[in-house]
Amino acid sequence: MSLFKRFAGEQVVKPNEETQTVKQSEEKLMVKPIEKKQEVVGAKKTKEFWDLGSLLHSFVVEELKRLPNVSGVQEKTKIREISQSFLEQEGMRLTYEEKQELQTFVEYELLAYGPITPLLENEEITEVMVNGPNKVYFEKKGKLYQSNVTFRDDQHVIRVIEKIVAPIGRRVDESSPMVDARLPDGSRVNAIIPPLAIKGPSLTIRKFSTKPFEVEDLIRFGTLSKEMADFLDMCVKSQLNIFISGGTGSGKTSTLNVLSSFIPFEERIITIEDAAELKLSQEHLVSLESRPSNIEGKGQITIRDLVRNALRMRPDRIVVGECRGAEALDMLQAMNTGHDGSLSTGHANSPRDMIARLETMVLMAGFDLPVRAIREQIASAIDLIVQQARMSDGTRKITHITEVIGMEGDTIVMQDLFRFHEKGKNSEGTIEGKFISTGIRPTFAEKLELNGFTLPPSLFAGEWV
Repeated sequence: MSLFKRFAGEQVVKPNEETQTVKQSEEKLMVKPIEKKQEVVGAKKTKEFWDLGSLLHSFVVEELKRLPNVSGVQEKTKIREISQSFLEQEGMRLTYEEKQELQTFVEYELLAYGPITPLLENEEITEVMVNGPNKVYFEKKGKLYQSNVTFRDDQHVIRVIEKIVAPIGRRVDESSPMVDARLPDGSRVNAIIPPLAIKGPSLTIRKFSTKPFEVEDLIRFGTLSKEMADFLDMCVKSQLNIFISGGTGSGKTSTLNVLSSFIPFEERIITIEDAAELKLSQEHLVSLESRPSNIEGKGQITIRDLVRNALRMRPDRIVVGECRGAEALDMLQAMNTGHDGSLSTGHANSPRDMIARLETMVLMAGFDLPVRAIREQIASAIDLIVQQARMSDGTRKITHITEVIGMEGDTIVMQDLFRFHEKGKNSEGTIEGKFISTGIRPTFAEKLELNGFTLPPSLFAGEWV
């Protein structure tokens, strides 16, 4: 009996016609939409596989220790050669495909990130979620699917997490069971392990394109219109302070990357992030990254510390990956003290909610400031809020471009300049709608014109034809 196909009375349901239309790449990964109430068809890794895989892994590691100065392409070649010699002796009853699978398993363990490596290498997959050793999900084109990729046990998942976080000086253990990190390509990583994660270690990786998105890509994806893109280009080059708000996974970081690309190359940019994700093409760039406390609870450097330090570094632009706490106060003060053209993101469901969240974050700084004083700071500092959302069909849309006008009494006055008007779904379940201008000319139009930009009347003529 084959080593890979020993099932203990397992029930396997055959796929329906819809599942049979899944692309070849998905079939290889044995995936299914999570809404389908059926088992994944395909062989599962058994205890025999994991046992033999562990033996092979240990054998290859010991053999590699005897070889001096092996790295890169040579290392991959040596791993294959060593694996083949081992399997010729220990895997006599295995088929060719099973031997190949074991070799691939060892390569992924030693050179990459274990069983999830094929998901990370698939360019169409945008997020990978590990909910314990036996449940691995991923997002593709805005939809969630379950993969048959599995880990051996909780410790196997934790080893992969440690392999990800160690190169950037982060750690994960019982004393520090949560960690934010990044992969070498900038992909965002979050991990949480027991005792906080009750059902086993959880790993979430949000992938970013190896080539940063450009504004033409967002227009092609339907995230915004050409007219909105041209308008935002003018605003960034005219040094308006812009906040991008939206929910989790709405595409805020990608949009921030695109807006940052509009910054002139001669300007000095300082980026501040928890985990460095932004990929700016400008040469005069300084990237700063926060640091958690060490095992003794000392040495933490927060986003707020970096924002204050950035003010002493002669920045033309300050770009904060995300405001989520007391650093909002320092960011607003920077915007109000000559550092125009700053960009940041925040979590909120609407532009008005973003203003309310900023008020709360400023109060987190620990100063007993009057609400009116906080609102005056916000109204004076922020010129534009770009609201982004992930729609029910998985697409990302900029739903509002809203101007912050100023104060009227104790209320911050705002007005929408552009909106996405949703009309419903078509027969394929895709959101239909169009981007429209509200017909309102922004109060900062004169500033754009002083910077050499011409605002055509058609841009604010109501709905575009």
